[in-house]
Amino acid sequence: MIGKLTGTLLEKNPPEVLLDCHGVGYEVNVPMSTFYNLPAVGERVSLLTQFIVREDAQLLYGFATAPERQAFRELIKISGVGPRTALSILSGMGVADLAQAITLQEAGRLVKVPGIGKKTAERLLLELKGKLGADMGAMHGGATSDAQADILQALLALGYNDKEAAAALKALPADVGVSDGIKLALKALAK
Repeated sequence: MIGKLTGTLLEKNPPEVLLDCHGVGYEVNVPMSTFYNLPAVGERVSLLTQFIVREDAQLLYGFATAPERQAFRELIKISGVGPRTALSILSGMGVADLAQAITLQEAGRLVKVPGIGKKTAERLLLELKGKLGADMGAMHGGATSDAQADILQALLALGYNDKEAAAALKALPADVGVSDGIKLALKALAK
């Protein structure tokens, strides 16, 4: 319903901000990643939003970037993860970190977020696999992220653990192809 707000920032009280849009003040909850990048009070700001209607409330959530909003939307689809928990996850880790944790299936990184227990973390990893994985984590572009995801899967299939595979992936050039990337990663891991 409300997809974007542009206006003057009136108040900043984490995690809530008050945004004046032509005389109408909107209370918008934002993750800390967005909050830290907000301009000073009195400046103009644009936020992508997600409007949530519940039986007892109508809430507006704001995001600085489209990937943040998309991650939020995917998170709230999961049973047992409400908007507040999704906001907490995005405040505790960036979209790229979340995507990497999902791709590498690292529950330990999610458990570090306040309010996320071991079972919730495992459910998040299971339900978000393929939806929020490497494709959202790599901000370079679609082709690169697909190649990197394929290289990672190949290394995991060959028996390397998550940390070894991730380290080898980081050492690769950003624009490497799948077959060349696998060869380079295997050379790096053989040392």
